[in-house]
Amino acid sequence: MLAELKLLITAGNPIITIDTREEERAAQIVRKVAEELCFPLFEWAITRGLQRTIPTVTETGIKPGKAPPALEYILDNKGNREIYLFYELAAHTRDPIVARQLQEIYNRSTTTLILINRESLPETINRMTVPVTLKLPDAGEVEFLVKETYRSLKETSYVEISSSLTKREMEQLVQSLRGLTTLEINRIIRASILEDYALSSEDLPRVVEMKRNLLKSAGCLESIGVNFAPEDIGGLASLKKWLSRRRGGMSSKARAFGLDPPRGILLLGVQGCGKSLCAKIVAADWGMPLLRMDPGVLYQKFIGESENRLREALAQAESMAPVILWIDEIEKAFASSSSSSADGGLSQRMFGTLLTWMQDHRSPIFMVATANNISALPPELMRKGRFDEIFFVDLPNDAVRRDIWKIHLQRRQRDPKSFNLERLAAKSEGFSGAEIEQAVISGMFVAFAERCELSDDLLIKEIETTRPLYKMMSGKINKLRRWAKNRCVSAE
Repeated sequence: MLAELKLLITAGNPIITIDTREEERAAQIVRKVAEELCFPLFEWAITRGLQRTIPTVTETGIKPGKAPPALEYILDNKGNREIYLFYELAAHTRDPIVARQLQEIYNRSTTTLILINRESLPETINRMTVPVTLKLPDAGEVEFLVKETYRSLKETSYVEISSSLTKREMEQLVQSLRGLTTLEINRIIRASILEDYALSSEDLPRVVEMKRNLLKSAGCLESIGVNFAPEDIGGLASLKKWLSRRRGGMSSKARAFGLDPPRGILLLGVQGCGKSLCAKIVAADWGMPLLRMDPGVLYQKFIGESENRLREALAQAESMAPVILWIDEIEKAFASSSSSSADGGLSQRMFGTLLTWMQDHRSPIFMVATANNISALPPELMRKGRFDEIFFVDLPNDAVRRDIWKIHLQRRQRDPKSFNLERLAAKSEGFSGAEIEQAVISGMFVAFAERCELSDDLLIKEIETTRPLYKMMSGKINKLRRWAKNRCVSAE
């Protein structure tokens, strides 16, 4: 970013924007550019007013408060090449005086105004700016931050601090910290070291957990723990075979062979048949982190903010690559993009942003999207090139239901050989995997309450008292099957 910013300033661009959560890191880059170009740098914030910070800190007489006096100071410039750095000016741009002052600054080329924002600028002002992207730290920068934080603590701590990380463990630690800001990385490493005054392999799970909590607070992406294996899900033989053949597709060996990273899959089908579980299975089997995007959290009330949050989430996923990106029930996020809606075109813009990213990104990100209602999906999403394949996940057949019964009984410390799996599978015709799991859980509660052991009879009684989704929504399920017959690949 430093070289790009220097070029834009020397080329005479009057207004440059940096949209980032890393305000201080961006400011440090701007200060370094000002020093290298030997241009004076002035910085403004509503709490500090306007000050010259390079070459020396000098008061300008513009006190803390509203932005117009500081912008007027720029307009009074007599032709000197100067850089002005403004923090969070976006909130002030609704003032018509500020909007006019920015227009007048844009019409001049003697100064450069750099805006560091977290909010979006109005479209009329945004057209006058040149955006610069401050990417999150890459692997090399993360490793440097870890080592610098460790060195700083070791030099300042009154207690002896040690490190026993191997090269491989350092690589795992760096990968775990990808996608975070420099400040977040610093705080996580400090907390991990100060807990036991050491940096070791025991800190890796703690780092992952702290990162998961940070992503939850950010709201758009959530790091999901995975403790599954392909054998923990019954059936889906065709899907499992397809995934196993692409297991090494993210590796450098695959690049050398001439392969691009696999892009992702769309899973359509009946609720409760294991579509969401597949995302966890892929992450566990491929040994990659799993990120879940919550589309509902992306939508915000201010114009442009929703699109920015989506772009931030996608950029964060790219910075953490290679990863599995899971979007559950994708039709609920972009359903109104396929028809006229009352959201002012927001769904269409969000959908367009996602489609462009899916088509153009080159990061090793494997997307797993699930959907239950095919009629709500825009047709553009399903054309070849967006996803590698579209799979249809149907209700399990008799053989698969036997496997599912076996899996859920074993998961609850029961010996499947003590049960008549053929009889249970036959009785549960039309049941989804989730409904079979609930039958096992309900049966165990009954057995626990009656102080007896779980048996075939108890499970069959639970089956007979359950109305499966297939009976309640047979029309919709059959319609979905007919649609998928010649359009999707069977997951079984």
